[in-house]
Amino acid sequence: MAQPDLKYQFSRLNIAEKLIAVNVLVFIVNALIPFLLGLQKDTIAQWFELPNDIVDIAFQPWSIVTYSFFHGGIGHLFWNMLMIYFVGRIFLNLFDAKRFLNVYLLGVILGGLFFVLGYNIFPAFFDTNASLIGASAGASAVLIFICTYLPNQEVRVIFFNVKLWMVGAVLVLSDLIQLPISNSGGHLAHLGGAFLGYLYASQLTKGNDIGSGFSKFMDSIANLFKGSEKKAAMKTVYKNKSTTRNNANTVVDYDKKTHQKKIDAILDKISKSGYESLSKVEKDFLFKAGKEN
Repeated sequence: MAQPDLKYQFSRLNIAEKLIAVNVLVFIVNALIPFLLGLQKDTIAQWFELPNDIVDIAFQPWSIVTYSFFHGGIGHLFWNMLMIYFVGRIFLNLFDAKRFLNVYLLGVILGGLFFVLGYNIFPAFFDTNASLIGASAGASAVLIFICTYLPNQEVRVIFFNVKLWMVGAVLVLSDLIQLPISNSGGHLAHLGGAFLGYLYASQLTKGNDIGSGFSKFMDSIANLFKGSEKKAAMKTVYKNKSTTRNNANTVVDYDKKTHQKKIDAILDKISKSGYESLSKVEKDFLFKAGKEN
């Protein structure tokens, strides 16, 4: 009974909560298995962390993404997951799960590239053997995306309200200041993720979705894991579709377009006047739309 219950509970989580659950599970497995088997702590992580040596990366190219699921300690994990949780709540009230994943994963990838390029271009990092782990780049990408898309939206920080653009500015400046002091690789990755988030949001406000190609790529990978039986069933439905079904699909498509237009209108209002300018009905509609996605 436990297994189906866990699967059901996992399916009810939003995409940000699912990422948190996966990260926590990886952290437990990465700590528990080496301990039980009497192995070194990094026995598992070394196959998934991102090295700074380009030759090493060639032998484990998957590490450009997998490094983000490993963390160096409880504190490292806790703060990253806390950021993903709170930023995810804001993001998913505005956009769907697919776009969240696009921003997050592209942030992880660009953060990894900033790390690798930094250690291979700038002399200050030469002769340094380092590797990268942690979800900070992805979390930074999502946060800066929101800060760029809704710069004047206010959020509560302890006892006072601050605008999101201020939060983003403080985060970026903090990474720049700490870059020469400690954890240089981590701060390079943060800046890479932040740059992706800024670029994605600024282009999206102009009507350009720079993540659309990546989204199609991810969809093509997901399709590889779909069973042949499901594909065959889809083909049969397509071949035998009736006029009635066509009419039904037309109605559904029209409803979806109308629904999306209403969402777009609300998002435009937020970008111009802030979240607080919405009526209770608009806020409720946006919240329900986020849950449906």
